[in-house]
Parts: sequence; structure tokens; C-alpha cells
Amino acid sequence: MVPSKNNAMNPLLPDLSRRAFLRQSCCAAVGTTGVLSALGQLRVMAALAGDGLPRTAAAVLPDYKALVCLYLQGGNDGTSLIVPTDPAAYTAYAAARSDLAVARDGLLPLAPKTYADGRSYGLHPSASGLHGLFTQGKVALLANVGTLVRPTTLADYKLGKNLPPQLYSHSDQSLQWQSGVPDKPFETGWGGRLADLLDAQNSNNEISMSISLNGANSFQRGKVIQPYAVNSGGVNSMNFFTSPTTTNGVFNARSNGFKSLIANPQDNALAAAFGSITKESISDGDLLGTALRSAPTLKTAFPSNNTAARLAMVAKLISISQGLGLRRQVFFVQLGGWDMHGSQASAYGPLLGELSTAMKAFYDATVELGVANQVTTFTASDFGRTYVPNAGGTDHGWGNQQMIMGGAVQGGNIYGKMPSLSVNADDDTGRGRWIPTTSVDEYNATLATWFGVSAANLSTVLPNIGRFAKPNLGFMG
Repeated sequence: MVPSKNNAMNPLLPDLSRRAFLRQSCCAAVGTTGVLSALGQLRVMAALAGDGLPRTAAAVLPDYKALVCLYLQGGNDGTSLIVPTDPAAYTAYAAARSDLAVARDGLLPLAPKTYADGRSYGLHPSASGLHGLFTQGKVALLANVGTLVRPTTLADYKLGKNLPPQLYSHSDQSLQWQSGVPDKPFETGWGGRLADLLDAQNSNNEISMSISLNGANSFQRGKVIQPYAVNSGGVNSMNFFTSPTTTNGVFNARSNGFKSLIANPQDNALAAAFGSITKESISDGDLLGTALRSAPTLKTAFPSNNTAARLAMVAKLISISQGLGLRRQVFFVQLGGWDMHGSQASAYGPLLGELSTAMKAFYDATVELGVANQVTTFTASDFGRTYVPNAGGTDHGWGNQQMIMGGAVQGGNIYGKMPSLSVNADDDTGRGRWIPTTSVDEYNATLATWFGVSAANLSTVLPNIGRFAKPNLGFMG
């Protein structure tokens, strides 16, 4: 490989493109704001090393709470997740869905505690783990939720009145789901605003209360609090300091040269900013790496898939929250692959199975750690899918079904209102693109209220919540 121009002046530096250099240096993510105190770092490390806590039990404060956002990138097909099972409704469903119809005898029966609309429902057979938790009252289902500027009717839609910009666009709808403000240019995510508001409850700021298992995202971006990115194996360390594989002292010279570079910016503002951020990232990584080594060993068995591995790391991070002085945490985990324009009949089940088994294992881990009532996991997705399929798949829709899991969830029930499941009905904008009857604002407000946001501060997190009738949908205890 030809050495890059950036490294020509220093043969001891590895050959890195500018993009790779910045990614390895900075994308381990910045915690909170400002340069961290060395004394604070040492204090926390000492506490983690010698706090006397048993390493087979959770080290979580009694008033601790965590929200875990599971983002299903691409648009989950909610009408494959929850299917009508009574004979008349299923016959109509099977006719509309054609080759994508899930066999009726394989559906897992749902018996909602109070929800009734004259139909019976079942869960997709690949979601057996979630079905068991629903039956136990630990999972709730939220029907026909989506991005809304205001409550919307089919007449409004036909007039183009008060519609979220760029409906059916992945990038726009994903951004609007994560921002919680569909009618304004993006500034911050609702998870970021939540963290900005509640971070003062945490006694330390060495590690951000917002942690992402999938790198940069819009949901966790705040004005003050920014997410810290880790991976399923732990800290995203820089190869400069974790891979001493070279010989003749090249690694030490390379490491020392880089440290000198970030310590002596030579009156260059850009270099100074880069150095400050990089030093903070290295310091944060050292702290979090120390903390993770103190985490208890979980007995819960997680399945072998990427989603489960990420959720297993979330469980480890929760278990060390007390040592990090964190009473509130917000996590982001993403699972892609839901944009199924073709081959949906064969692809949907395995992907849903990955999600279901991972969520079940994560819930079991929170029970083992004694924090099931303090951790709430919820799904979000770009949008639903069309009820009427295309050639082997579905197109982009609008309203969708979501899942909420945790010990504090008032589970075993369906909330909101299921769509008509009838093409050209009053809630269909075409081909079974359901107009949402519950707004993302109402969904998020219910979660934020449980998390500790007061009614007076709810509009700070969700500026449009006053436009909707139900700031609390009742699925949280």
C-alpha cells in the first residue's frame, strides 16, 4: 500500500486515510461536555476497583431507570407482527396479503386484558419469546402509531393538510421518529433532550448517560449531552494504543508521537479542539474499560446474533451504573434489514426471530440483575409497510405497531387502536398505508413520564405534545 500523503512526514505513523484516522480517534464518542477531570477519573476508577460490591449482583441505585430504544431500521411490517385470527377477519387478511399472509394455525394467540374491537389477534410465530412475555404481562403492544404534525384524517391527507414532510421516505421518517418534531428542521433528538433535562440527576459526568451500541444516531443527540459509542465487545479503542504488534520500537514511537501531537496543538484552534476531544475520548475509554472489567458475570444465556450481543453489552453497562454514578441512562440499539421490497415471506420470520430471542434474553438479564422494573425497552421504526404487497414484498407505509417491554410495563394488552385492515377504508391513504391514530409524541411522552419528566417539562422534550389528546397512553405503571 502506498503511504498516504498525510503520513509522508512521519514514517512511524500507520498508513491511515483521513476518514479512518478521524473515525478511530474521535468516534469512540465524546461523553458529556468539556475536558474531564483527571481526579474525577481516578476517583471513579478507585471506587469501581474497591467498592466492596459482590460481583454476582447488580450494582444499581434504587432510583435508577434506563430507557432502551430498539430501532428497527427500514420499516418493520407491523401487519405481519400482529395478525387477525377470527375467521372473517383472517379471510379478508389472507386475501389482501396474498403470498405474505402468515398461516393462521401458526399464529400465537393474544388475549389482551382490556382491548377489544370485535376481532381476535395472534402474534407472528417467530415471536415466541415476546409472546411469552406478553402473556406474563411484561410486553405491551401499541397499535397504529406514527409521525403526525396534528391529528389527521383521510380528508386532511387528500388536501395535503398538516402532513409530516416527505412521508414514506426512509431518511426523513427515521429522522422524524428520532427527533420527535416532524414539522421543524432537525436540531436534537428527543432522547438527547431527555438527557439534557435529566442529566443533573447523575452524580458524575465522566461517562455520558446516553450510550449508543450503533454509533452516531439522531435520537440521542442533545444540545449538551452527546452519546458515547461502544460496541458489543466494549469500548471502541484506538488501534494506536491497543495493538502493539510492530517491532523495533515503532509502536511506542507511534503512540508517543500521537500523544505529543494532541498535547501540543501549536496554537492551531482546529488542532486544539481535535486534541481536546481525542484526549477526552481516550480518558473515557480507560474509565469505561475499567468499569466493564468490574461487571458481574451474567448467568443469562444470550443467543448468538448481533442484536443479542448488543443487548448483552447494555445489560453489562446497566450493571455498573452505580459505580459510574448514573441514576438515568438512555441506550440506542439498531437492527437493520426491515426494508423488504422482495423475499419478505422468507426473510421476515428469521429477522423477527432474532429480535424476539434477543429481547427475551435481555429481559431475563434484567430480572437476574434485579432491575426489571427499572429498565424499559421500546421499539421504533421508520414506518409501517403497505398492507397490499408488491412482487414478493411490501412498500413504504405510515402507521405501525410497536412493542414495549419491562417490569414496569402494563403488559398483556394492546394500546391505541388497530387499523381497519381494510383497503380503501377511512384510515387508508392507498394500498393499506394506515393513517396513524396514535402519534409518536404520545408514545414518547408516556415513556418520558415514566423516566421522570414532569408534566411541566414534557413540552421541553416533546414540543408538539400539546396538540394531542393523550400525553399518557397508560402502558407504563
